[in-house]
Amino acid sequence: MDLPGNGCDAADRTSRSEVSLQRYVDHVRGLIERRTGQVVLVGHSGGGLTATAVAEAIPERVAAIVYLAGMMLPSGMAYADLVRQCEAEQPDVDMSGVASSLRETEDGLGCSIDAQSAARIFLHDAPREAALQAVARFKPQAHAGRKVAPTWMPERFGRVLRIYVEALQDRSIHPAVQRRMQELVPGALRVSLDCGHVPQFVQPAASAQAVCDALLRVGTPHH
Repeated sequence: MDLPGNGCDAADRTSRSEVSLQRYVDHVRGLIERRTGQVVLVGHSGGGLTATAVAEAIPERVAAIVYLAGMMLPSGMAYADLVRQCEAEQPDVDMSGVASSLRETEDGLGCSIDAQSAARIFLHDAPREAALQAVARFKPQAHAGRKVAPTWMPERFGRVLRIYVEALQDRSIHPAVQRRMQELVPGALRVSLDCGHVPQFVQPAASAQAVCDALLRVGTPHH
């Protein structure tokens, strides 16, 4: 799904100044409430932050969250703080991901990344032409939707089943950072894929099969 203010939906008129985590949550919640029964949320990369916040808001509607190389953070912790912790323990390992390649938008409210850097960091394991075609579709993202630290409670988000899909060749969210998130927010079923940051692009069939198999293992409704 497209989140408000990311410039992917032509019908969306949300400006970067209006973007917030709550706006994201309201949007996803609205989509969920059009359906009956529970849903499985798949949060890729920073989408994990939104998935966490949605599950905190309406845990009874979320059968499970799949963090697909996603940000699964302790309550109140920002991703940048987590990376700093990991880098302090392994100072010889570069875990900065895209940070050094991001560029401010002219309005100062968001950031973007150039195509060459995006292909190198996100899709290094995809065919070059396919990677460049994919990253050409990237849009700037508002800081207010990226630099967030969801807060949650054990009796709400904490009760939702979780699956963490590791990307073992990830250059964006370093594998060591992925493992640390799983240590800090224990209880997720771990699935490992030998690929970069975007499994659903480079290994779509394997990714889908791995997620479906994991959902059956944790006992979620699969109708």
